[in-house]
Amino acid sequence: MTDSWATFGADLHLEPVGGTGLRSGLMEALREAVRTGRLAPGTRLPSSRALAADLGIARNTVADAYAELVAEGWLTARQGSGTRVAQRSAPRRADPAAAPARPPRTGAGYDLKPGTPDLSGFPRTAWLKAARKALTAAPDEVFGYGDPQGRAELRTVLAEYLARARGVYADPERIVICAGFAHGVALLGRVLRRRKVREVAVESYGLDLHTDLLTDAGLRTPCLPLDEHGSRTGDLAGLRGAGAVLLTPAHQFPTGVPLHPDRRAAAVDWARSTGGLILEDDYDGEFRYDRQPVGALQGLDPERVVYLGTASKSLAPGLRLGWMVLPRHLVGEVMAAKGMADRVSGSPDQLTLAEFIASGAYDRHVRSMRLRYRRRRDQLVEALAERAPGVEVTGIAAGLHAVLELPAGAERSVIQAAAFQGLALEGLSRYRHPDAPATRDALVIGYGSPSESAWAGALDALCRVLP
Repeated sequence: MTDSWATFGADLHLEPVGGTGLRSGLMEALREAVRTGRLAPGTRLPSSRALAADLGIARNTVADAYAELVAEGWLTARQGSGTRVAQRSAPRRADPAAAPARPPRTGAGYDLKPGTPDLSGFPRTAWLKAARKALTAAPDEVFGYGDPQGRAELRTVLAEYLARARGVYADPERIVICAGFAHGVALLGRVLRRRKVREVAVESYGLDLHTDLLTDAGLRTPCLPLDEHGSRTGDLAGLRGAGAVLLTPAHQFPTGVPLHPDRRAAAVDWARSTGGLILEDDYDGEFRYDRQPVGALQGLDPERVVYLGTASKSLAPGLRLGWMVLPRHLVGEVMAAKGMADRVSGSPDQLTLAEFIASGAYDRHVRSMRLRYRRRRDQLVEALAERAPGVEVTGIAAGLHAVLELPAGAERSVIQAAAFQGLALEGLSRYRHPDAPATRDALVIGYGSPSESAWAGALDALCRVLP
């Protein structure tokens, strides 16, 4: 047998085993390669014909060796997938000084963290139809580098849709396509810093990712107090260094309350009187159940509000498609920050979304998912009323999550108990600004993310761990 084997893209140095036949020597060499990690789990091995040719031995010898190693559990073989290195658990080493292991997870492994829609509900057939139609008619230049502002077809369709569905004043020339909300915030952070802004006020509860992006841009992020009417925007006047504020007025994340009309007006008045900007995150704006639609804040003053929306909740975050509707004076500055090299949303996907919206498929999908999420929300409320009547549910008039109020001091213990049961949960404290006081214990339950088949099990697991 040869003393080296380059078929796998690495020199494995298979040493012949003295006194053994070719098959036994090959098997032992493969075992050793797997044991030492030179062949990682999942690595696809060459066909028996190719390996036999490389080694200069009979094909049956290789095939027999593969078959026996499959029987021993070292390899796996599936029709159409070839022969691969099996997934094997690494042996545990005894280490008295090591930290105690976490308790074993049991159950089915459910995830009720907020922020993700039901990915199993993605409209594959309708999306494929839109893609086929869009690409069939697409000019060749679609497959080039494209316009960093985004395809004109998508911006035109979005302007009409946002005006109709969200009350946004959206000229196509004011729209810049981005790769989601975080990308938009990062770009705006650069623009604000170049404008000599030093502080961007944020809500006292929200995603730390967004705060971190502003901090990375060199901006401080003082927080606004939050109550049952939303952020106290009247307090903006007291933040002397703030040149902008980030708000979720339609459905505050994570508390779920809409911004009171008086406070919406106060925010716009502050922006007009100070020259400040409002960054509007239209979080879950399209999913409402027990109330009339809450229009976008941007409609009150398009020159002082930046509207940010995405397809992440309505369709899927993996599309990486979002949009900013900018005051006219900001378009050039945002484009300069985005730069010619910052093209992160592909033109074919933009054309597909444009066709998807223009055909009415987007509206139909949103209506269908709204019914699905409302049904889940109602099932959540009913289950809690029956099995955990002491738990109050809030923030459920819209969106894809609910807030479950807990007794003081219970948040951490409930999350730990859920983890032991294989249920992923997040507490309200996870979203609290470092400067905000801890005033309540609660869970933030995302009822959008489980698939239809997993929802009943996830709901049952949740009820088991609640006090």
